[in-house]
Amino acid sequence: MKKIFVVAALLMLVSAFSTPSAKACTNYLITRGASTDGSNMITYAADSHVLYGELYFRPAADWAEGTMLDVYEWDTGKFLGQIPQVPHTYSVVGNMNEYQVAIGETTYGGRSELGSQDGAIIDYGSLIYLALQRSKNAREAIKVMTELVETYGYYSSGESFSISDANEVWILELIGKGNGEKGAVWVARMIPDGYVSGHANQARITTFPLEGKTSISSDKMDKIFNSEVQNVYAKDVISFAKEKGFYSKEGKNKDFSFSDTYAPVDFGGARFCEIRVWSFFNDVKEGMDQYFDYCKGNIEHDEKGYATNRMPLWIKPDHKINVLEVMDFMRNHLEGTDLDMSKDMGAGPFGNPYRWRPLTWKVDGVTYCNERATATQQTGFSFVAQSRNWLPDAVGGINWFGVDDASSSVYFPVYCGITRVPETFAVGNGKLMDFTSKSAFWIFNQVSNFAYTRYNEIHPEIATKQKALETKYLAFTNIIDLAAEGMFKKNKATAIEFLTDFSCNQGNNLVDEWKDFYGYLFAKFMDGNIKEKDGNNQNPKMKQPGYSKEFYKTIVKTTGDKLKVVGDSH
Repeated sequence: MKKIFVVAALLMLVSAFSTPSAKACTNYLITRGASTDGSNMITYAADSHVLYGELYFRPAADWAEGTMLDVYEWDTGKFLGQIPQVPHTYSVVGNMNEYQVAIGETTYGGRSELGSQDGAIIDYGSLIYLALQRSKNAREAIKVMTELVETYGYYSSGESFSISDANEVWILELIGKGNGEKGAVWVARMIPDGYVSGHANQARITTFPLEGKTSISSDKMDKIFNSEVQNVYAKDVISFAKEKGFYSKEGKNKDFSFSDTYAPVDFGGARFCEIRVWSFFNDVKEGMDQYFDYCKGNIEHDEKGYATNRMPLWIKPDHKINVLEVMDFMRNHLEGTDLDMSKDMGAGPFGNPYRWRPLTWKVDGVTYCNERATATQQTGFSFVAQSRNWLPDAVGGINWFGVDDASSSVYFPVYCGITRVPETFAVGNGKLMDFTSKSAFWIFNQVSNFAYTRYNEIHPEIATKQKALETKYLAFTNIIDLAAEGMFKKNKATAIEFLTDFSCNQGNNLVDEWKDFYGYLFAKFMDGNIKEKDGNNQNPKMKQPGYSKEFYKTIVKTTGDKLKVVGDSH
């Protein structure tokens, strides 16, 4: 019976990830005390097979009284309804606003009966971008987001949100109430300074502190700006679960687990989602091996049905983390583990750590799965948002932005106070079925998809160039920070234009350089050969390395004598 439940849950999760509008994303959260320079950082990989990677921009604006805002679902563009506009909205570039507030998300779905709400207007994408336009800090963003769904209903399924500013990092997990009752139930927790956290399509908040000095319920939201408050939750998050039969009416409130009640972890939640968080935790702390069996889908339960061998919501890393490391955390393929995607037969002859969908498949009636690592080919865009409280907001916030697969992309610096974005990354420059060589998304896809054909030889060249560029950009920002901070004291408008020019130039120049890089790679690796220039000689040096010995043995094993050379004595 247990096996039937696990397979059914797995198929439900796979179905969700196969829906065109479904997101399969990854967020990592790093607090000031855990970073080398004292900055807060959150990451976001927006993964979808139909998401076109581009850099959104919404300028600050004033709105007349009575102005109504049209709300469209982010995933599909479907019109959901109208809500009143606020008098003033803040500038937003990507997923970061002019006050260094950044928001990312991952969809966990949760209980299917809570997955839709008739008449709801606010989807998870609208929550993000409305909050960014209306919030000066993370706490205000939480207040805005939860009040929006309470007032206008929640259109999406369960979501985890990462919310950061220059001083704090929070995780908010939210799920709708289903049909019959408007709004959502939710819990928000501040990540303790010096710690890191993560989420990747599986709800992760379990038990949480109830009313007290550090915790408040939603009927006391006026207290959310008290710095002692580190936990906030919907006043009915537990009573609603009891009313619906999700949690025993005799169950103690202090034992209530948000995730185990509203989004219980199953095989897919662990193997396809939690393992992404584990790969990050494993990179920064010794001893995470104890959770690897759980992340492979082997879940232990107590008498309530709650999972007992889960990872903690946050951990204290063994070392301080810099922004270049964070970029690399987004490029993980489970290297160094027994699930390393470059090591099994699915990697082909060239160690390709990618698998084409579907996520699961059958042989002789038995279901098997591909791994779902952090770095994936279907990423539309990703970022590392860095907030620094010792600088003016327009300088302190950097949205390190990249498009396509993070493993072969390059994160370039976009200051949060800029007034326009690079044309090569701008909305409207190309579409998913409309190729243009002027678009960053298409140029980076050319390189990454070419690399998939001979990964073990081509990707190391990408990684070398990637690291050189990102290291250069980091050195540049150290200088730009100083210059812009000084300019702010004399003329704020000039300083912002300086930051805008810098960010746009880096993005546009990067795309030009990546075009040339694609030409270099294509000339070197086309037709299965590996060529290099040979001085002034007309013909290049050429190698034809073929396949590995192990792959040749596999060919012989599967073909028998079909390819054997007759008469060969060796």
